[in-house]
Formats: sequence, structure tokens, C-alpha cells
Amino acid sequence: MDANQVKTFLEEDHLKNIQRAAENLKPILLNTPLIRSDFFSEEYSCNVYLKPENLQRTGSFKIRGAYNKIANLTKEERNHGVISSSAGNHAQGVAYSAKEKGIPATIVMPNVTPLLKVDATKAFGAKVILHGDVYDEAYRHAMELSEREGYTFIHPFDDYDVICGQGTIGLEIMKELPDIDEILVPIGGGGLIAGIALAIKTLKPSVKIIGVVPMGAMAMKISVEEGQVTRLASLKTVAEGVAVKQPGNLTFAITKKYVDDIIAVSEKEIMEAVLLVIEKHKMVAETAGAIPLAGLRKRAKKGKNIVCLITGGNIDVLTISEIINQGLITRGRIMCFSVELPDKPGQLVRVAQVLADHGANVIELQHNQFKAIDRYSNKVLLEVTVETNGHEHIIEILDALEDNNFSVTRVY
Repeated sequence: MDANQVKTFLEEDHLKNIQRAAENLKPILLNTPLIRSDFFSEEYSCNVYLKPENLQRTGSFKIRGAYNKIANLTKEERNHGVISSSAGNHAQGVAYSAKEKGIPATIVMPNVTPLLKVDATKAFGAKVILHGDVYDEAYRHAMELSEREGYTFIHPFDDYDVICGQGTIGLEIMKELPDIDEILVPIGGGGLIAGIALAIKTLKPSVKIIGVVPMGAMAMKISVEEGQVTRLASLKTVAEGVAVKQPGNLTFAITKKYVDDIIAVSEKEIMEAVLLVIEKHKMVAETAGAIPLAGLRKRAKKGKNIVCLITGGNIDVLTISEIINQGLITRGRIMCFSVELPDKPGQLVRVAQVLADHGANVIELQHNQFKAIDRYSNKVLLEVTVETNGHEHIIEILDALEDNNFSVTRVY
């Protein structure tokens, strides 16, 4: 999108267009009312509300922007069909929306896209083309097909109709919670935060719009700080849903003008947030979807009314398992340590007794003389994984082991 197009869109009647998007979306949207989180509210001494877009059709907010864009197409554009490139939620949003409107859809996905996401996109009736090893290659191929075949390209974020579709979330939040102080929104390419910012700042400018990005994917944050759209050389984050190297020109302009702050969170904080959503709210959130909760501790102030978007829940079982384990470590819920013991009867019982006395539940235990530091010292290496009740409990256990003359090395 060039500078003149950006300028034109910035001068649009945003509230009118977002309200029109809300009308377009009425036939297909599921109601996702705010959920007050007793746990997060108590944890941060404020009123925390979740906007569960992970419960939306196709499992994410992306259906809003995709459907609104397709609903606004001309008859000629519909006849030619649509195309998009995506390895995730946008693909399913476009496929579902096109099917609902009776429009042929083609989705170009990288070769490395998980089969689960490929099959989910096909299930909505789209033709899926696997091309390239990374998203950029899939995007270029989709643009080539668009020009050659006359398909309308549905951009995942840098499109005004898509942005207005995402902005309907802002209308819903304001209607349900007029006294909102702050909204935390994950940022990838910027379509979601741009839409919400346009809606909220038009209705109530005092509300703070806060973007949250992973430390390994800070394209929008860096762009805003440098005052121009900036492309990252690489990405490194578990939150693949916001792993975007370069924000859009329009989304950048809107974010720069209307978003109050952008904060970065660590991978550990993201995985901890996923665990807590599952454990405390019995909801599945994908890594990108839980990022606002990871940013809460950096924004929470006593008495504030804060909405955190849970933007999606499309995550495979193996990834959930890995993230839960990492989240448990971060919360101090499991701990692993090793200790060298004399190779004689009774030593293992001594360790077990200390753990039992201090309420540590053994999950896994490995007793291996071949792992001893000195093979000829007549010692064995004991490695133990235990369930714990937080970081203070871990310190208590390690201190107790040291008091019993065990030299302990913490593994994690």
C-alpha cells in the first residue's frame, strides 16, 4: 500500500465503516462476551476481563476481517474468486468466509505448514496450494496467481476492510464495559490493534490501547520507535501467530497515531500465560492468543479495568504439552535436580525422606551410576523431578537437601 492510499484511508469515517462491518458480520459471528477473571484480577489487584475470541468460529478473531473484506467485494470480484497466503488463522477465516458467500477461494501455504492447519483450511472448501519454505515465498506466489488469474488478494492485515472487521471487537468491548481503562492487544502485522484503536479512540479517547509483542518478533514496536516501517532480519518466538517480519504501511500509520504504548514479553512469560488460561479458565489459547496476559504485570495498576484479548485457540496437542511443561517450570510447579550419592544401600531412601518431609511429590527418578562425574569414585548420579508449590517451596526443598549434606545441582 503506497503513501497516498494510506492517507486516503486515514481520512475515512472509521466509526461508520466499523459499524457497517458489524452489520456485515451479524450472520456469522458468535457472541464472545467478556469474562471477568477472578484469578488475574486478584493476582494483579485490578479488574481483568478476557475477550475470548478463541471461541469464535474458526477458532480466532481473523474471521472478522476476512468476512468483512469478502462481504464488501463487487459482484465482478466475487465471480473471479479470492486468494490469500497464510499458514494459520487467516487462511481458515478466508476459507470459511468465501464458502459462506459462495465464492471460490485459493490459499497458498508454506510447505512447512502443519497438516492439521492444511486440513482445517481444506475442510472449509478452499483450494490449498503448498509453496515455498517460508511465508514470504507463499505470499509472493499468491500475488503472482492473483495478477495472472484475476483473483482478489485478501491481505491478512494491511487492508482497510480487514482492519474495520477486526475493529468490531472494540465496539463490543465498549458496549459491554463502558468504564474500560485499558485494552491489551497482541501485535503481529498490526491489523487487530489498528482496528480496535480506530474504534475505541473514536468512542472514548481516554482508553489506553496497549500493544504486546514477543521479544523475538518486535517488528511493529521497532518500527514505531524508529518512525518508519522496519523489516526484521529474523524472527524467534514460540508465538507463530504474531511472527511477522514487517508490519503493514496502513497498520503502522494507525498504530503510530492511536496506540498508546507497545510492550515486549519473554517466551517464558508467554508460555506461563498459556498454562494459566488453561488451568484457571479451562480455555485453550494459542501462544499468540495469550500474549496480552503475559503483558499484564507490566501494565496492571490497582483498581484499573483492563481487557485482555484471547485472540485464538488453534494449537496442536503436542505444542500444548510442551508449553504446559515450560509454564509449570516458570511458575515453580515442577523442579528437577541432580545429586551424587555414595553407591551403598540407604542413600536413595534418605533423599526420598527429605522430599517427603517437605511435601515434594516425585514425578520421575533416574538412578544411574554411569552418569557419575568420576566413574571410579564409587558414586551414582541421582536425578529427580518433583512437583512443587512455587518458587519458595523449591528453595525450601533445596535448603533441606543441603542441610542433610547433599550437594545438589538444579537442572531446571
